[in-house]
Amino acid sequence: MNLDTLSFLIAILIGITIHEFSHAWMANFLGDPTAKYAGRLSLNPLRHLDPFGTVILLFLIFTTGLGFGWGKPVPVNPYNLRYRYGELLVSLAGPFSNFLLSILLILLIAVLPPSITNTWSSSFLRLIQSVVSVNIMLGLFNLIPVPPLDGSKVLFDLLPPGQHTIKSNLEKFGPFLLIFFFFFGLGILGNLARLVIFSLYNLSSLINNILY
Repeated sequence: MNLDTLSFLIAILIGITIHEFSHAWMANFLGDPTAKYAGRLSLNPLRHLDPFGTVILLFLIFTTGLGFGWGKPVPVNPYNLRYRYGELLVSLAGPFSNFLLSILLILLIAVLPPSITNTWSSSFLRLIQSVVSVNIMLGLFNLIPVPPLDGSKVLFDLLPPGQHTIKSNLEKFGPFLLIFFFFFGLGILGNLARLVIFSLYNLSSLINNILY
């Protein structure tokens, strides 16, 4: 395993863990302790890794150096949530936590003086870059409104009453749409992720130049 592969593996484990923990935290905050009782209100990666998704992830990483995987879905009882849009907030908590982690790391680089960041090893810098990139990609990917991704739950919660056909069709054809996206849409998503990452690093450099 080379350094880039190891950095990617660590980054994806961090991303999945913070993503699923945030779902559990938000659900508990809004009045549903189901995830908490299931042991999912934890930053232990082992609590959130899906056996099948993890096997696929590791297989692709070790064979291609890249890959995708998924965490174990967080159990949520929407009837326990206190607010009308509670389920929407729980769904958004995962992707937004990935964005927040990336932004915080970028801001950390921005506000630290060069006398500190210049002492960081290339391995450590590569790990930070992997965590930023993977979390931006995870956040964007999960906002796609196709079941079982978080974006679909956001869409369903925002649909006007009576639009059951849209929901049932998406649930029925969601897996096929997701496979189609993997073949034809990942490039678009990758370009969007690169644009976001490039903009964040430019902002970081701007802030650092102003401060120092």
